[in-house]
Amino acid sequence: MVHQHNHPSSQNSWWSPTKIALYVFLGIAAFFLITEHLAHLAGILPYLLLLACPLMHLFMHGGHGGHSGHRDSNDESSR
Repeated sequence: MVHQHNHPSSQNSWWSPTKIALYVFLGIAAFFLITEHLAHLAGILPYLLLLACPLMHLFMHGGHGGHSGHRDSNDESSR
């Protein structure tokens, strides 16, 4: 029985010079993309905070017992 072991060649490694150049280019592009878009989005951040308040109230109200904690006094499972 013959076993074949496939070892990655140097061209397919994560650290080839071409891939390092690509990672550097993608990092620079991501930096500029994030910084430029953050300048546009900074104006709506206060409104997002105001919108978060009613949304948290609606979706997180049941977490502290809310209205689901009431039981009928004739409930047999509580005895």
